[in-house]
Amino acid sequence: MPQIPQTLHELTVGQLSARSGAAVSALHFYESKGLITSSRTSGNQRRYTRDALRRVAFVRAAQRVGIPLATIRQALAELPEERTPNREDWARLSEAWRSELDERIKQLGRLRDHLTDCIGCGCLSLETCVLSNPDDVSGERITGSRLMPERKAADN
Repeated sequence: MPQIPQTLHELTVGQLSARSGAAVSALHFYESKGLITSSRTSGNQRRYTRDALRRVAFVRAAQRVGIPLATIRQALAELPEERTPNREDWARLSEAWRSELDERIKQLGRLRDHLTDCIGCGCLSLETCVLSNPDDVSGERITGSRLMPERKAADN
């Protein structure tokens, strides 16, 4: 892994990519979503401050546990002066995200448990399908798959 001299205060996108392990395209995407920021040189090249390394690490760790980018951006924006998150910030935010993750785990467990109901069908056309018709919200109006558009008589 390339070392960044301590005297270097700004990183190129390539240096940030090499140090963070994030692809250059991912860094550009993070910047477009407001997760990291850069300045531009007179030649219009991006330059990132060294704290971008910690922000990228924070974003990637949060993504690995399933936190949406919009939620990550909101968390970063709530830090004083949008500073780089530290260990205490991560502890506080991860605790706040725990209930959201627990609920998502429950939902995935329910989907997994009902997945076998669709294996024999294959087309999700069961009258009460927990995948295409959660909680049977459409069951009172119509039956069959909710994923297929209704065909008009002229389409036949």
